[in-house]
Amino acid sequence: MTNPLLNATAVLNCQRLSKSHIDGKIHVDVLKNIDFAIHKGEKIAIVGASGSGKSTLLHLLGGLDSPTHGKVHVGGTDLSRLNEAELSRLRNRTLGFVYQFHHLLPEFTVLENVCLPLLIRGGHLADIQEQAIALLEKVGLKKRISHKLSEISGGERQRTAIARALITKPLCILADEPTGNLDHHTAKQVFETILELNHELQTSLLIATHDRNLADQMDRVLTLQDGQLHVL
Repeated sequence: MTNPLLNATAVLNCQRLSKSHIDGKIHVDVLKNIDFAIHKGEKIAIVGASGSGKSTLLHLLGGLDSPTHGKVHVGGTDLSRLNEAELSRLRNRTLGFVYQFHHLLPEFTVLENVCLPLLIRGGHLADIQEQAIALLEKVGLKKRISHKLSEISGGERQRTAIARALITKPLCILADEPTGNLDHHTAKQVFETILELNHELQTSLLIATHDRNLADQMDRVLTLQDGQLHVL
């Protein structure tokens, strides 16, 4: 799919992005020549069947995996020109990640988990904690800051993960089935939190989801089928 909005103003874009691998003796094309762009404050859903390549696409766009062909630019930077240390710094400064399983650290408190990305970057602890508490208040968790993960619910863990993803003020949030492990009521609450923060902070949002009700609340919905993106 060629995106007519693909240009240098995008916060994240890719050109002719492809990913393939060998399964036994079979060559499998997971993604084929994808052109895509997301702009400041825009929210886009990617839907598709399980195994269609949604997670693979997000991993490539986030610099967590390398494409077989094609290029990804984040904030105007070509990811293929960066070494691993440079990629890590770019991810820390420009991207936020939210997954189906929160990937929080159970030995740390809610507050400590949210502080981690800025602590890795370096900075004054008191300032970092102040920013983290402000975000946790936005997601309704100010009273949970000293709790360990075992002491909070699944929905609260996902909201903690959202706060962690946003604390670096990223250009774009990449969310991979962020409500897929939650019951319907909790999923709705978590998704509403994501949308509210997207609107308030003008951070772009790219979400892979199988839930069409959630997807339909986005600015654009794209479907991933046979390795290619299509506009719905």
